[in-house]
Amino acid sequence: MEMSDERMEMSTVECQHLPPSWQGNGDADAEVEVEEDHLWPTKDGPLPIFLKFENVEYRVKMTLKNPLTAVRVAFASQMTVDQGSSCKHILKGIAGSVDPGEILALMGPSGSGKTTLLKILGGRLDGGIKGQITYNDTPYSPCLKRRIGFVTQDDVLFPQLTVEETLVFAAFLRLPACMSKQQKRDRVDAIITELNLERCRHTKIGGAFVRGVSGGERKRTSIGNEILVDPTLLLLDEPTSGLDSTSASKLILVLQRLAKTRRTIITTIHQPSSRMFYMFDKLLLISDGHAIYHGKARDCMHHFSSLGFVPEIPMNPAEFLLDLATGNLDDISVPEALRGSPDPQEFRSQVIRHLQLKFRAGGGAGAGGRSRVPPTEQLRLALRARKDHRRSIGWLQQFTVLSRRTFRERASDYLDKMRLAQAVGVALLLGLLWWKSQTGNEAQLRDQVGLIFYICVFRTSSSLFGSVYVFPFEKLYLVKERKADMYRLSAYYASSTLCDAVPHVVYLVLFMTILYFMAGLRRTVPCFFLTLLATLLIVFTSQGTGELLGAAILSVKRAGVMASLVLMLFLLTGGYYVQHIPKFIRWLKYVSFMHYGFNLLLKAQYHGHLTYNCASRGGCQRLQSSPSFGTVDLDGGMREVWILLAMALAYRFLAYFCLLKRITLTPL
Repeated sequence: MEMSDERMEMSTVECQHLPPSWQGNGDADAEVEVEEDHLWPTKDGPLPIFLKFENVEYRVKMTLKNPLTAVRVAFASQMTVDQGSSCKHILKGIAGSVDPGEILALMGPSGSGKTTLLKILGGRLDGGIKGQITYNDTPYSPCLKRRIGFVTQDDVLFPQLTVEETLVFAAFLRLPACMSKQQKRDRVDAIITELNLERCRHTKIGGAFVRGVSGGERKRTSIGNEILVDPTLLLLDEPTSGLDSTSASKLILVLQRLAKTRRTIITTIHQPSSRMFYMFDKLLLISDGHAIYHGKARDCMHHFSSLGFVPEIPMNPAEFLLDLATGNLDDISVPEALRGSPDPQEFRSQVIRHLQLKFRAGGGAGAGGRSRVPPTEQLRLALRARKDHRRSIGWLQQFTVLSRRTFRERASDYLDKMRLAQAVGVALLLGLLWWKSQTGNEAQLRDQVGLIFYICVFRTSSSLFGSVYVFPFEKLYLVKERKADMYRLSAYYASSTLCDAVPHVVYLVLFMTILYFMAGLRRTVPCFFLTLLATLLIVFTSQGTGELLGAAILSVKRAGVMASLVLMLFLLTGGYYVQHIPKFIRWLKYVSFMHYGFNLLLKAQYHGHLTYNCASRGGCQRLQSSPSFGTVDLDGGMREVWILLAMALAYRFLAYFCLLKRITLTPL
């Protein structure tokens, strides 16, 4: 009978396993009410996660270029040194467990390994990990990724989007394809109500240069971003960091409400208030990579009192625990075995070692305990964990949603008045400087060729610097969303490139329409559109170059410096300042898109059979004979079009693969 039920469960459609609140029917309140003695779900309920970890160790290799520095660092932090490479032992046999409906708080001083342990439990760290971590008595697998929500310490949210827009776009990207748009919007409304974000739903998130929501509202938005997909294991890294006591307590109350809906919650916490401390169900206290307490939060004071550590003055429990974890025992009585050490540093080390030994002696190494899942439920939970991988939306839908979000986020930049003023102002200035320019003699022709080269330089610099900072600025958002498998990187890259190309085209057409007729360039329809096409190709190629530099470097400062060097190099080899480049460095002009773009603009504007300098004694001369076109064959065809197209595509492909590699290797 058990096996037949399992076969029926495997044959059901994937949307059948969505909670009633996702499907748009059923009683939402019935979904929340859970009996304490029966925490595993019904067939249509969310999959709870019973998490257990034992003897978790983590080492990280640190490569130092200077061997002497490596030795000094090793002695300072007790690392092993091997030819300039040091290995730091961060976690040293941590164990613990947490069940659905509980909140486990990870406490300890800075650098004790809290965040590292949290990332390991969330499957966000690879390599150097030892120990056993099980979810419903099964090891971690990629299908569990969508059941785990991870809220980072820093709220990585787009500042220009409102709270509602942030959650709506996340819902469209992360919720299953079988849900309708209205169901996804209903899910967002439910999250906003659940997290008490109604008052600020239409307020921008804000950031360094944009006023927005408060710190508590921003943190709740980050939590809402994760619980949209109804994760049953929610991990939070310092969620109360930067919040006042009242806002922090309200946030913990929100986590308590979430835990009551059969979610397993683990959070790192630094120094909570007394009220907040007693809101946690379990506590894991870490000191120097070792666990020194694991159990109920309310029992910790009694536990340490039984070991002889008693506060001599009224103290916040969190402050008392952190003092123990650091070995700072001011105003704390100590057991007889630790008294009499004259050296304060040695005394602190003895205290920490004593607490570690007592924890191990009391069975702390096996604090993971036995899972509360009955044997009859283990197989069904394991099967559901394997098949609970809901199909996400397709590539085209991801591209559409990301395009809308990208345009909404960058709209202030695209529609910037200063950007419009720059395009119009520069066009008017150049039009006045080259007002009704002529090509009657060599000097006039040289002036007009100079205008064409400046057009090439101006549009190149605008596009290059407009795109080189995109990926460095959005690196954190991209890493976070890629870690959560929100979309394919190709969909993000295509939407970002397309959205950035649209304003470049609009401002370019406006710029060229004003300048072209003011400067008196050839007033024929083919010449105008050929010149516009050539300028567009220059813009697309320089935009691709900027994306490649930004994706390869992913640093705002270094990307700007590299873009300046590339622009200067292409400027000098463009063919205007130096036409006859020495042979040993002549290859530079063949990799310069400005060289091909400048030649294409000249061919679009002039033809070899046209004449000039007719007032001279020798009579009219062909334009091709002018020194300004000494290295350009005006009647040589338009091969530069294909070269620029090939460059634009090649730069973008390289940018995509560089971005894929860098984002994959970048930790969050």
